Amino acid sequence: MHFDFDAGRQDISEHPFTTNFNSNDVRVTTRIDENDLANMTWSCIHEGGHALYEQGLPLEQYGLPLGEYCSLSIHESQSRLWENCIGRSLPFWEFQYPLLQKIFPTQLNDISVDLFYRGINKVIPSLIRTEADELTYHFHVMIRYEIEKKLIEGSIQAKDIPAIWNEYYEKNLGLTVPDDRKGCLQDVHWSHGSFGYFATYSIGSLYSAQIWNSIKTENTQVEKQLREGNSYPVFEWLTKNIFPYGRYYNSSELCKQATGEILNTEYFIEYIIDKYNPLYKI
Repeated sequence: MHFDFDAGRQDISEHPFTTNFNSNDVRVTTRIDENDLANMTWSCIHEGGHALYEQGLPLEQYGLPLGEYCSLSIHESQSRLWENCIGRSLPFWEFQYPLLQKIFPTQLNDISVDLFYRGINKVIPSLIRTEADELTYHFHVMIRYEIEKKLIEGSIQAKDIPAIWNEYYEKNLGLTVPDDRKGCLQDVHWSHGSFGYFATYSIGSLYSAQIWNSIKTENTQVEKQLREGNSYPVFEWLTKNIFPYGRYYNSSELCKQATGEILNTEYFIEYIIDKYNPLYKI
């Protein structure tokens, strides 16, 4: 992904996150479940997308608006682009998968790359947002958004959250939440005051599909390059079209500057249909 380890590091935490002190000191964290490869892998890629954005901001503008990220939605567009459009794509794994098989020969040697690709894109309801597939993921966001609205309007109190959370997961995802650790305490956002953040994950996913479409339109060889293990053209496009502008533009303006139009949800719909119709033989 071209993360600069001379300007950052990676560590372990209970909840994956990225933090930075300037573009020369960007730190990513992840958690690991030794019985679940996915638990770590796509969180690392997701946080790597955040980190690339922070490392790409103009250092000479540090402390000023031009040295800060455009918005949380644009920030999440970077993480979701790398996590899903690239990190869950077949071209990316056609090169990377043999390397993964060397690391896990016992587990993966008899698994083809096509089967692996289908496995990492399996759509199934799950309890943990950061580990959700890219379709049911948005139910996790919606549930948090609905709870946030009730908290802000004053119709519920903090003590009501566990029961409402569990009710919404049963209603929307058909899941029984076993405990609060796998329920309402799994995210750090509310505890440190980040109300209104969760919607940016879905908005960022919409932006990411539009950005990915522009990358593929401008560089028709990009998927071939990924198959050859070369993700630099993606990084280069972002370095040119997203990173250097800081807060010079707002989100809509930056999207139009980079892709030619403001946010258009049709790109996400097309991306999902093009990806999952063949996977599920729809």
